[in-house]
Parts: sequence; C-alpha cells; structure tokens
Amino acid sequence: MSTVNGDIGAIVHSDVLVVGAGFGGVYAIYKFRKLGFNVKCFEAGSDFGGVWYWNRYPGARVDSEWPFYTLSIPEVYNTWTWKSRFPDHRELRQHFDHIDKVLGIRKHVQFDARVNSATWDEPTATWTVKTEAGHIAKCKYLVLATGLLHRRHYPDFPGLTDYEGVVHHSGFWPEDLSVKGKKVAIVGAGATAVQVTQEVCKEADSVAVFMRRPSYCFPMRQRVISEEEQTHLKGYFRAMFDQGRVSASGFPLKRPVTKFWDVPPEERQAYWQDAWDRGAFNFGMTNWRECGMDAKANREAYDFWASKVRERMKDPVKRDLMAPPEPPYYFGTKRSPLEQDYYEMLDQDHVEIIHMGKTPLKTFTKTGMLMEDGSHRDFDIVILATGFDSFSGSLTQMGLINKDGVDIKDIWGEEIASYLGMLINGFPNCFMIYSPQAPTAFSNGPTILECQVDFVADVISRAEAEGAKTVEAEKWAQDEWKALIERMCEPLLVRHTNSWWNGGNIYGKKTQMLTFPAGIDQYEIMCRKKLETWEGFKVEKAN
Repeated sequence: MSTVNGDIGAIVHSDVLVVGAGFGGVYAIYKFRKLGFNVKCFEAGSDFGGVWYWNRYPGARVDSEWPFYTLSIPEVYNTWTWKSRFPDHRELRQHFDHIDKVLGIRKHVQFDARVNSATWDEPTATWTVKTEAGHIAKCKYLVLATGLLHRRHYPDFPGLTDYEGVVHHSGFWPEDLSVKGKKVAIVGAGATAVQVTQEVCKEADSVAVFMRRPSYCFPMRQRVISEEEQTHLKGYFRAMFDQGRVSASGFPLKRPVTKFWDVPPEERQAYWQDAWDRGAFNFGMTNWRECGMDAKANREAYDFWASKVRERMKDPVKRDLMAPPEPPYYFGTKRSPLEQDYYEMLDQDHVEIIHMGKTPLKTFTKTGMLMEDGSHRDFDIVILATGFDSFSGSLTQMGLINKDGVDIKDIWGEEIASYLGMLINGFPNCFMIYSPQAPTAFSNGPTILECQVDFVADVISRAEAEGAKTVEAEKWAQDEWKALIERMCEPLLVRHTNSWWNGGNIYGKKTQMLTFPAGIDQYEIMCRKKLETWEGFKVEKAN
C-alpha cells in the first residue's frame, strides 16, 4: 500500500492537510492548490463522495435540487449533464468521478485512510496526523472536512445482540442485499427512513415501521431533466449560483415581505398551494417568518400541511399517526424530508406502523422484537434508520488532541463550542468545514461548504502574508459566538423541539442550538467583518 507521497510509514509533508473527500474536501483541495499551497488529503473511504460514498441504501437520494447540489466551478458544471431533479447516490458518485477527471485532484488524496490521531507539536507549530492503516502526515494547517452526518448512531436497544436475523444501519448498507419476500423492520421516521421505506415497501412481504414521531414531509416532485433544458439553462447557472451564495439557504428563494396576519386567509392558502405544487423545500423555505416564531401562525401552516397528507391516506389509524389532528411538535422545527410516495406506501395493507411512544420496545429476541404490551413480531431483516451523531460525531472519534493534550471529545463533553463555526480555542491552525454553529443544517451543502472554505483560505493566506506562526480562536470570542447563536434562536420555535439539529437525537448528549439561524448571507457578512481586524483571532507571529 502506498501513500500520496511514498510508502506506508513515510511521512507526508504538506502546507495544508484536508481530512475528508466529500464536497467540502474536494473544494478545499481545489481552492488551496489554486492559491499555490501544497495540499494533501486523507479520506476514510475508497473513493470520493463523502457521505455519498457510504450512502447506498435503497432510495438514497439527495434532497437539494439541481443545479445547486454541486460545486460552483464552471469547468465542472458546464461539462456535466444531470439525469433528474434530485440525483440518486449512484449518479452522485458518477458526478464526483467527473469532478476528479475535470480538476485532477485524485493525486492529492490518500484513500482508505481513516484518521485516528491528530496531535499538535508546539515547537515546530505543526500537526501530526495518523491513520488506522499507518499513514503519517505533517502539516502546518489542518482542515477538517469530515462531514455533518457521518458518524452512524446505534441506539442502545435492549437485546439487540441476541437477535439472529440480519441487521444493517442505513449508513452502511450492502448494495447486494435484497428484501424481496422478506419480513422487514424499519426503525426510524426521519429523512433516511422515509427514503428507505418508500423502496422497501415495494418489495418486502411485510414491513413494520417503528417510529417515535412522524416527520412532516414535503413533496419532492421528482422529474427527469432533459439535456435540452440543461443546455438552455447553463447560461444562467453562474447567476443562479451567485444568487444562492447571497441567500439564506443557498437556494435563490425569497420569503414574503408582507406580515402573515396582514394577508387574508384565502391568499395565504393560495400562496401555500403554489409553493406546495413546486415541491422540494419551497413550502418551508418561502414561508412567512412568523410561522417560525408565532405559535398560532405555525399551527396554520401545520394544518395546511396535515390536510395535504391526510387526503392521501385511507387508513384512519395510520392517517392519525402520520398527520395527527394535534401536532406533536411545532411545524418546521425538525428536518422535513422530501418524499415521493411515502404516504401511499405506508397506507398499504402489508405495512404496519408502531408508535414507540405508545408501544415501547421491551427487548429484541432471537427472531424479532418484543414490545411492552406483550406483542411480538418476527423479522428477517432489521434496518436501523436511526440517524447520526450529528455535527460533532466525526470530530470526536478521530483522536483530535488540542495543544494542551486534551481530546476534543472531552472538551466537547459538556457542550460544543467554536468560533464562527470554523475555529476552536486551543486548536491552532485547525479549521472545521460543514460544522456546528454555522448555517449548515438550514442550507444547501455545497453552498455553505464553499463559503467556509473560501473564508478559511483567506484566513490562512492572510496569516502567511503577515508571517504568522499560528492562528486560533480566542476563548472570549468563542463564548460570545455561542451566546450570539442562543440569543438569535431565543424567539424561534425550533428551540422547543429536540432533533439532530440540536443534538437531541442522541441520549445523554446536551441539547444546544448548533446551527446559526440567520442564513448563509448574514453569516458570511459577519465572518468577513471579523477577519478585517482579526477580531476574535489569536494570531502568534513567527520568531
């Protein structure tokens, strides 16, 4: 086995070491190389793709619509033709292969290189990074593009190790596994579970969906994108990407400027219907601001949504489970997946829905699941669509040690803290991409990734131009950033709902607002203003 710079055991030297080769890592390699830095990358998978290298479960598909789910590099998007409005995991891996062929970045990457140690050497001001396979790298700057939803979450279900059937987490799915003719359990009702359920219900003999809360899904409105349509629109792509960059979400969408209660009810209904018909995230992202702050306006939005779902389901019991007459949580305060025929699939006779809040799991058995009410169900396959240790999971499992010798998993044991969602006090010359306390959860992935990589590149370029030895976050600036996010979220209904947006999906993990809520546009303005005067940065000059 070889490394990007020799044999195993040889030390790779670089100005910048990137960890992760999804969109964030790929763009970072492109950006730093363009600026003249020597850049290398360690990637745990065997190829490009990040989460899309691992996501191969039935129905895996991105829910950011074309053409925005790619890098805004003309030589990339002008030479690629999409097949559909929402590409699936296979097409996305093909797209990463295309990016590599156009940009020629593979030579900078070591694959099958899962990082398990990253330590700082104060005298030389360098990071030493090691992998499970034995690769070693030394660098001045460490850029962590390890992803928002990478570390798979396995709930501590009682008796799971006693179960003798097939168990797979959706994040590590064998592509050759067939559910045809099988009895299948799906645990979860989030975005991944929605995609899995749609496909599994079409093949399995029986399906039991175990959920704690229903998701408030939006219609995807998937469609084929013709080559002729793309050729016509490519002339507008640059303007579309530019407008996405100065928007809140990464999509050039606008919310109403009128006040919710100033609009007559029939006009609100017509507006919502138009957004609903367009599909994707239009209904959520173009809604009135009051719907995210005012409980009464929020209920009106929920009632509209529920009416759309309830009319698609015939079974009254299932209808009340998936779109309850009384909302189980505020509308829009946890991820709203996009669906194609989810509710029709659930409505079928061979599909059962078990509300685990009302009928809790007692234990897994050798053949299936025993519930607290005494009922038992046998399964051939159990699919754990139980999500991820979001935001922090990938960083706290890689042996990342600060300059005082403390692992970040211990530093973030109480709560996650960062400056601008990109720097961490005590970790000099270390930067996070697609990270906590940035607009990550509420925005298009590639857009916020490019925003952050561009900013980090400018921080490093300025530090180098000024002869700096190290750059890191001041502790007071980090505290102020966290407090700012809390203040911004205070009037928002989202703070009342536990989800992966605030770490509430992991038992024992402190819930805190982990997403900057004001959008990419305001986030970038604030970050750039801080950089103008190095506000909040601790910059140490070289001797």
